[in-house]
Amino acid sequence: MNSMIIEELEKEQLKEAVPEFDIGDTLRISTRIIEGEKERVQVVQGTVIARKGSGLSETFSIHRISYGEGMERVFYLHSPRISNIEVVKRGDVRRAKLYYLRGTSGKAAKVKEKIGRRVKKKPPVAKETLKSESEMSVTESAPEVIENGASS
Repeated sequence: MNSMIIEELEKEQLKEAVPEFDIGDTLRISTRIIEGEKERVQVVQGTVIARKGSGLSETFSIHRISYGEGMERVFYLHSPRISNIEVVKRGDVRRAKLYYLRGTSGKAAKVKEKIGRRVKKKPPVAKETLKSESEMSVTESAPEVIENGASS
């Protein structure tokens, strides 16, 4: 009983516009930072090295190298502090966690890019729109052509 109530409350707080990303992808995350009374957006870009949890408590870890030092940051996927998540590039990896990137730098810290990723099919078109297009007559859909080739 209590778990059902908790699940309903969590469903209300889940973000709907979360892009699909996997381990090894490079993300650009825009986070809202509040300093005193001012609010600004800070952008962090890095490679996803881990993804844990489910539901409202799902987290992902970002790894990047800045000024010669490796840096990691953990984000809650459904946090209200995250304003935007953008997938910059898809990674081609064979591991569930990329913790081996922690001690690397330079070319060794790169992840191969995935080429030719499958794209999800578009949802089927509603039947009402198909009927309305088929009911249109030929004269309504194309302009009338006169014998000399000029259209009216």
